[in-house]
Amino acid sequence: MKLLEGKTALITGAARGIGKAIALRFAAEGANIAFTDLAVNEETQAEIAALGVQCRSYASNAADFAETEALVQKVKEDFGTIDVLVNNAGITKDGLMLRMTEAQWDAVIGVNLKSAFNFIHAVVPVMMRQRGGSIINMASVVGVHGNAGQANYAASKAGMIALAKSIAQEMGPKGIRANAIAPGFIETAMTASLPEAVREGWMKKIPLRRGGKPEDVADVALFLASDLSSYVSGQVIQIDGGMNM
Repeated sequence: MKLLEGKTALITGAARGIGKAIALRFAAEGANIAFTDLAVNEETQAEIAALGVQCRSYASNAADFAETEALVQKVKEDFGTIDVLVNNAGITKDGLMLRMTEAQWDAVIGVNLKSAFNFIHAVVPVMMRQRGGSIINMASVVGVHGNAGQANYAASKAGMIALAKSIAQEMGPKGIRANAIAPGFIETAMTASLPEAVREGWMKKIPLRRGGKPEDVADVALFLASDLSSYVSGQVIQIDGGMNM
């Protein structure tokens, strides 16, 4: 039997990158997939459905509370259950604190952190009625250690970690687990656009001497989503090749 057979996973920001890798990994292990992005993505939907599971793409402004509540209700109607929630939606608007605008701060906190609150708030009642579920917040190593020029992003990701730990304490008696994943340097379209000197600097800090792949993150997400981690809650798993030991 596949690890997620018969389960439904709701993954935010999953049309591409790490979110898409997680969706494909979950689907390969039997999970039905509901995923969101700013617009419906029929190409990714078809790619996931080709693995033999139900899949539906939803357009969503994850930072909008009322819109999220309505979307989660629609997912529940479409799939019947929501067993796994992956809060992956995120943006960056980097800049040094003295030059950072209020709009840059608010945008990153809204999309990265408030969206996680919105989805957890909407999904927890569903999971409580089911007497179980797994919530996974996509944080970052900068949420653990900070990073110059990313005060807004680091704060949002640190918030994701604290949010997961708090939900783990609140919802544990209801059979709901909550954990955070903190990726380091992952090879995505965003990191591919960095100057070569910056990339080389990152690699020198990583004991494994390579960047991670989205699939590396997806494998850890699969562990946290499945019953293999049935006694794991309130944890932060760094996926960074040993960069921040």
